[in-house]
Amino acid sequence: MDAINSSSARKDNLAMIIFVAVVLTAPLWGKLIGAGYPDLLQKFAIFGLFAIGFNLLFGLTGYLSFGHAVFLGVGSYTAAWSFKLLSMNPIPAVIFALLLSGLFAAAIGYVSLKRTGIYFAILTLAFAQMGYNLAYSVLTPITNGETGLRVLRSDPRIIDSAFGVQIEGSPIGSFFGIEMTGYSGFYFCAAMLIVGFYVALRVFRSPFGMKLVAIKSNQTRMEYTGYNPKPYLLTVFIISGMYAGLAGALMVIVDPLAGAERMQWTASGEVVLMTILGGVGTLVGPLLGAAVIKYFENIFSAINETVLQATFDFLPAGLQNFMVAVVHPFVGEGWHLTLGVLFMIVIIFMPGGIMEGIRRLTNWVRRRKE
Repeated sequence: MDAINSSSARKDNLAMIIFVAVVLTAPLWGKLIGAGYPDLLQKFAIFGLFAIGFNLLFGLTGYLSFGHAVFLGVGSYTAAWSFKLLSMNPIPAVIFALLLSGLFAAAIGYVSLKRTGIYFAILTLAFAQMGYNLAYSVLTPITNGETGLRVLRSDPRIIDSAFGVQIEGSPIGSFFGIEMTGYSGFYFCAAMLIVGFYVALRVFRSPFGMKLVAIKSNQTRMEYTGYNPKPYLLTVFIISGMYAGLAGALMVIVDPLAGAERMQWTASGEVVLMTILGGVGTLVGPLLGAAVIKYFENIFSAINETVLQATFDFLPAGLQNFMVAVVHPFVGEGWHLTLGVLFMIVIIFMPGGIMEGIRRLTNWVRRRKE
């Protein structure tokens, strides 16, 4: 048993080292696929964190939440108010976003987890839409409604004022003098992603994580053995909500603006797609799914007819126009069509997502070597 635990620990340490290396070198390998610029790398890290946290709930327990965007919005608004009232340092923003999103998750989870299956999913969706409508209209003194909550130079920022910190130009997050823009902003998000991945890894390997898997496997049988699944479900729901709140805070840290659109049901649906596309219940899969979707959104959406004409310029005029006409509906404003086709292919041929495809490829290579 000790040998097995030691081997498992070594594998986890190796996985962690590889993950850290891949994340920290993202600006280098990102350039090879046209994704090496900071804004997109920040999205990779932020939405990867969001998906990893969502996967703790959905992947381990099988409970599908359609309302996780509400915690994304709570984290965003909390970070924005932290910037306005306290300091432009992102540390207080992260701490308060985690605490407040955790409190909201506890309240919503306590009610929603009284039901299972589709009823649980609908309850979480209802809470998310309530949050969106409250932020959009009723709570405008706090959220600034459809305009969004901006961080202004005239905001009090009592901690910065006490230490004589002056804001020059547009307010932007500053980590002890390092502005959270460009690659500096990405590396701050990357640090949060690494911490989030490590926590997820520990949850997956812990007895707590095994109990969550047991709930997914057969909740009734678990109850018969004397375990009450509700505390475990509520705990992982809170943890998952805090991941979403942290992701929302990071959005504001790199771009000091919080809007109600982050709480819409489409944002909740997007993280579901990320998790399924990458591989439900896997550690790295949701992160890969988030990266693929954000890559398509930023790269494929920027390809217009002029770019296509230049791409197929080596072909005869008639064939060039034909290829442009065929490809054009799948790029630019139609990039969702490409994503939809990719999603269909993955679900039909690789139900386990991208990670299943990687496993199949690895096994095939091993068989070829043998």
